[in-house]
Amino acid sequence: MNQLSKNELIEKLQSIRCLILDIDGVMTNGKIFWLEEFGWTRFFDIKDGYGLKLLMKSGFPVGVISSGDSKDVRTRCKFLKIENAFFGDEDKLTSLEKMEAATGVARNEMAFIGDELFDLPVLEAVGFPISVPNAVKTVQKRACWVTKNSGGDGAVREVVDSIRKAQNIGPFSEDLDWPF
Repeated sequence: MNQLSKNELIEKLQSIRCLILDIDGVMTNGKIFWLEEFGWTRFFDIKDGYGLKLLMKSGFPVGVISSGDSKDVRTRCKFLKIENAFFGDEDKLTSLEKMEAATGVARNEMAFIGDELFDLPVLEAVGFPISVPNAVKTVQKRACWVTKNSGGDGAVREVVDSIRKAQNIGPFSEDLDWPF
């Protein structure tokens, strides 16, 4: 897909009724590390999480579709109160169907942020495919928007704040500027 103009992006943001996220490479920087007493774990950006909470507090559905399944990711989703979280299935379209059923939102009104080849089927199925600059090039080429911030470093907050600003879902900082 081609990158959209600023006005086209704002129009898309106004039409979105549900945000879906991948985990590794989007909510995290894609790196994992081992803690002896815990196992594999990741770093999450606190501002991404707070932005998601603000969006969900307004009644805006948020979901997670991840081909991986680990305790730290489940714990993070539970902490953020993301009710629609689907883990452990490389066929992400099945999870997308579950997301549609759970939220009642049509695919063309959904945005998905992805970064890896596993994400392509969902990116191609939703109304607003988004990627991050640390995504593989094939995924970036399929996205309507590649965020300025990398996964795990504010990319989710960038998208969330843009949705909130386009749809006038407050509260948000008066100096919030479009990231594109």
